[in-house]
Amino acid sequence: MNKTYLEKVAERIRKLRTEKGLTQDDLGTNGISRQMVSLLELAKTDITVSKLKVLADNMGIKVKDIFDFE
Repeated sequence: MNKTYLEKVAERIRKLRTEKGLTQDDLGTNGISRQMVSLLELAKTDITVSKLKVLADNMGIKVKDIFDFE
């Protein structure tokens, strides 16, 4: 089965977060809740570009790193 783009992004966010040793609570700052992180990692919601930038900053990575999955 071919995964959707949203599922690939979700897996990548979870992988990067765990590689950094961060919890969902750790990322749940600066306007992003822990619940939002959970929904993102489950591919249950979409995210705006500005929130994606905040998420990347919270992980200490660049936004482009989130899309490096192919």
